[in-house]
Amino acid sequence: MAIALALVLVAIGSVVFHFASPWWWTPIASNWGYIDGTLIITFWITGAVFVAVVLFMAYCVLRFRHRTGNQALYEPENKRLEWWLTVATALGVAAMLAPGLVVWQQFITVPEDATEVEIVGRQWSWSFRLPGKDGKLGTSDIRYVDADNPLGLTPDDPNARDDIVIDGGDLHLQIGKPVKVLLRSLDVLHDFYVPEFRGKMDMVPGSVTYFWMTPTRTGNFDILCAELCGVGHPQMRGQVVVAEEAAYQAWLEKQKTFAELSGRPGPQKASYTPASP
Repeated sequence: MAIALALVLVAIGSVVFHFASPWWWTPIASNWGYIDGTLIITFWITGAVFVAVVLFMAYCVLRFRHRTGNQALYEPENKRLEWWLTVATALGVAAMLAPGLVVWQQFITVPEDATEVEIVGRQWSWSFRLPGKDGKLGTSDIRYVDADNPLGLTPDDPNARDDIVIDGGDLHLQIGKPVKVLLRSLDVLHDFYVPEFRGKMDMVPGSVTYFWMTPTRTGNFDILCAELCGVGHPQMRGQVVVAEEAAYQAWLEKQKTFAELSGRPGPQKASYTPASP
């Protein structure tokens, strides 16, 4: 009886803690509320299964407890039960996967009016690159990485000369403007993660991964690395600053282009307004 009661209390306590827990979602700061929705669906399905299993265990402990004279019935197979469990499991897994696949398709389908922003990870810091007045990001190659060219931009690429390079500073974004986030790593596997954006993606050396988002709330948001990348992994932090258009443009005016940082001739102003589609 005590064990059965303990199992029932575990099931009830888990449900109460789920609804009363102070460690719920962080406030969202982008358009990806869909991701919260998929997680809630997963919680409901797995939570219902967990409660059902625990209560069934409590029932079995109480119903089939040891009694003098009782004898267990050995039943090695039950085709009907196996079919029920197979179908129920398949439906549960499908119900959890289907919303995720729909959201994933949205997550990688970038709007035509999105501005590209590059985020580069290396042990153990973040760097950023924004397009200049031409609205295009130049090419890059890891062979060009050095102290004067930390992101490895191609020196002879005219589209790279006016790119805005932020090495070790904060990334600023304009509220309400969709952004395609291009991600690459200069050394090992990293993972760009901003909890309030509900967006994260692996950064694979030699590849460019991406996702898109629209910032919906101004403020400062911490960038975390969500992939173990060495002894300095816990200190690999950065910040995204989401601001109104006027504050964003004022910040942009103060940034230096690749041409200015490398001493090569090129545009002298960083300000630009992306063209409407």
